[in-house]
Amino acid sequence: MPRAPWRRRRTTDSPRPAGRRWAGPLRRSGTIARQVLWVRAGRPDGGLRGGVDRPLIERRFPQRRYPRYDAEVEAIVPVSPAVAPAPPVDEAVAISTPLLPGARTPARRMKFVLVNGCTLASLTLGMLAIFLAMQGEVRPAALCLIACVAFDGLDGALARRLGVASPFGAQMDSLADMCSFGLAAPVVVYASLAGSVPPAAAAVACALVASCAAIRLARFNVSPKDSRFFCGVPTTMAAAMLALTVAIGLPVSGLVLLGGVALLAFAMVSSFPYAKLARLVKLPPWVWLAPLVGALVDIRLTFALVVVGYLLSGPVLWLRQRRTV
Repeated sequence: MPRAPWRRRRTTDSPRPAGRRWAGPLRRSGTIARQVLWVRAGRPDGGLRGGVDRPLIERRFPQRRYPRYDAEVEAIVPVSPAVAPAPPVDEAVAISTPLLPGARTPARRMKFVLVNGCTLASLTLGMLAIFLAMQGEVRPAALCLIACVAFDGLDGALARRLGVASPFGAQMDSLADMCSFGLAAPVVVYASLAGSVPPAAAAVACALVASCAAIRLARFNVSPKDSRFFCGVPTTMAAAMLALTVAIGLPVSGLVLLGGVALLAFAMVSSFPYAKLARLVKLPPWVWLAPLVGALVDIRLTFALVVVGYLLSGPVLWLRQRRTV
């Protein structure tokens, strides 16, 4: 009986002098290479690791461990972590947040519509002020801004009084304030400054008012609320000052008025505390009696003194708080 082929190659000049003992590791390494390159789509019996089938070598040599083999497999086909399947989306569930939280009775809906109607009225009056200012009707535009201030204070008071305050109403009020006080007020001021100051300087001052109003409103939306003071002059108060300045026609030069507009813009984004209206109402009666008497004598001078006093109250309160800390 002839000998096996691998037994006949035991000569020294044979390319495989070790015979089967030399060829065995080669076949094992070839099996490892084939196992590494044999990539399957997946098996339900758990025989897949990182996309590579390895049960064959483990079944042939169960007592051995191949750390080098594991490193090569993971280097070629990295093991990806299991991704949790996305939960099924129920299309029947509404994904939008209700505009009116709480019980949605017809009475509460009517109150909600009334409050937001005041906000829309303020927005409409702001647009009307822009149109009037474009036509040169500066004082009627300023009166529209004063009406915007009244409606802006009315919608917040009604929302708290009727119990229909909501995040939607707060955001809508902020957007309406940007239109009425951040855009309409600078446009009216720009129209009133036409001819008295260079147009470029007036445009820069009015753009500064619009920018500071946007910053002031955005900061107010994300900052914690204080029941006593505002952080900076509120946009409503700033628009009321500008509108009254245009409506009564202060007898000052255009450059002085331009400087006052820029100062008011910086006061809106300052960190000085300014008292809220509810705190101002609690002042002694003689404090309110002095402006009323002054308005009967000279309304323009009285208004200028009140505005200057209110703007200076912020730094004074700031210094007082720093001394007490």
